[in-house]
Amino acid sequence: MNVLVVNLGSTSFKFRLFDMAGERELASGEVDGVGRAQSRVALRCGGGEQVEHGAVPDQQAAIARCLPAVLRRFAVDAVGFKAVHGGLLAAAEPVTDEVLAVMEQFAAAAPAHNPPYVAAMRAFRQQLPGTPLVAAFETGFHRTIPAARAVYAVPWSWTEAGVRRYGFHGASHRSVAERAAARFGAGLRVVSFHLGGSSSVCAIADGRSIACSFGMTPQSGLPQNNRVGDFDAYALLPLAARTGRPAEELLAEAARAGGLLGISGTSGDMRELLAAAGGDERAALAVDVFVESARHHLGASVVALGGLDVLGFTGGIGFHSAPLRARICAGLQFLGVQLDEAANARGGDGALVSAAGAQVKVLVLHADEERIVARQVNDVIGQAARPARSGPAARHPEVKP
Repeated sequence: MNVLVVNLGSTSFKFRLFDMAGERELASGEVDGVGRAQSRVALRCGGGEQVEHGAVPDQQAAIARCLPAVLRRFAVDAVGFKAVHGGLLAAAEPVTDEVLAVMEQFAAAAPAHNPPYVAAMRAFRQQLPGTPLVAAFETGFHRTIPAARAVYAVPWSWTEAGVRRYGFHGASHRSVAERAAARFGAGLRVVSFHLGGSSSVCAIADGRSIACSFGMTPQSGLPQNNRVGDFDAYALLPLAARTGRPAEELLAEAARAGGLLGISGTSGDMRELLAAAGGDERAALAVDVFVESARHHLGASVVALGGLDVLGFTGGIGFHSAPLRARICAGLQFLGVQLDEAANARGGDGALVSAAGAQVKVLVLHADEERIVARQVNDVIGQAARPARSGPAARHPEVKP
């Protein structure tokens, strides 16, 4: 079965096509700058990379630019979406009207994520009628978190209305758990750091999420690139009274100009902050706040797990930044964490960067989220009879914007 996995952002469209018989990647591509005056379209469907530039006004137009190139060369048996907020839906669900309705209910909790996915799912329904569509929700991996760590101390009617901690980055944390188990065996106590433009920490016991730094929305937890992270919402009340600005306006500002960008005043990019930290106090402070937040959630995770066997670093920062890994792990010998400085500096996918004999294994891992989604789609579809394939053999109609 060939599974097309779609990964969307507010201004990006990415895809990878897998032959699930051997999980071989057949094609991939991305559109950067969706909705902007100039977009970059890169397609890899065999024979190298084809790059184009031009306006791509929305996600439906991005699909129309990419999908025909895939269908000319390959069949598509199912489409999987690395969807974000599904509330209490299962980890992976066939896309139905009911699933779309739940995603729309949570659009305000994930405004940069859910609306683009809903639009893309509806577009794929039109472009590939009869092809199974599956939503693999980032929240689904965290359904195993105990209620005591998921329920807020709010009026119970709020809880019944869906206000609770959900957790995100599920595909990434699931990948860390699976790769750690494949390497070191079952029954592990794992803390997974997904550190990037958005970041989270997850405590995983024998492959199951039992705690996550994210809460109700992707605004929570660690400070993000430009999102505030954990924050006392009641602080808005005196600020609103003093400035005369509505609380909604202040929240919107926190969402676009908070996080590492808000602290530094110059950038939310960790690479730029690390480079500037030697001479820029606010850049250095942004890095310090990020590290302390990561260590705070590490401590909470270790308590929840009752110990620690594996630390996994993934995401753009977790994978690439040896200095951040070193700072997060500094002074944690009492937990059994000690890095090999040379191995940490080298890094690389699958690198074991803990010191020889250290009690806790520290891994650096590439976040292969799309492959995890493809596996979830494969599980949902199962071995039942497949519908007519989309692609050249099926003479599928031309995709139109």
